[in-house]
Amino acid sequence: MVQAIPQLTTFDEFIAWYPDGGRYELINGRVREVKPTGSHEQVGGYLNRKLTIEMDRLGLPYFIPKSCTVKPFSDQSGYLPDIVVLDQTKLADEPRWQKESTLIRGVSMPLVVEIVSTNWRDDYQRKAADYEEMGIPEYWIVDYLGLGGRRYIGTPKQPTVSVYEWMEGEYQVTLFRGEDRILSPTFPELALTLDQMLP
Repeated sequence: MVQAIPQLTTFDEFIAWYPDGGRYELINGRVREVKPTGSHEQVGGYLNRKLTIEMDRLGLPYFIPKSCTVKPFSDQSGYLPDIVVLDQTKLADEPRWQKESTLIRGVSMPLVVEIVSTNWRDDYQRKAADYEEMGIPEYWIVDYLGLGGRRYIGTPKQPTVSVYEWMEGEYQVTLFRGEDRILSPTFPELALTLDQMLP
């Protein structure tokens, strides 16, 4: 008896298929529905507001789209980050932006934020590696429940914001907890702590 191997989906097939309703990501050729919890959305909404205020205060040519897909170099992945800060001055060089709201160039995204859910391995392993390879200057993993592996957030496991800064071709990570002021290379004057984000 021969068992059928499930067909993997390419990024172009994923974008062509993408329905009007729902939120989906493509991870290693497999489509996954993204269903954030209420607390997850509260953290994202708070952070979105704080970053928007900071962008306006500084007069930066940045904005946060309602949703967009980030396509890493792999043709079998496409991510739907919780927050993407986009540089409007770079969008003319994004070939898929106008038709698909898809981003492929790391320099177009000064900051990407993923808020951890039960699929924490995707944020800490797959996405961190892909965002690093793309050269995205700053990547935050907001692990407000302390779900990530001990090798990423330490022992004992506790809520943590990991800020990855792209330096000389690779990410350097700094961890922030509780009342630690989160230090952002993109927004150096941002006054924000993890405790302020908690729902």
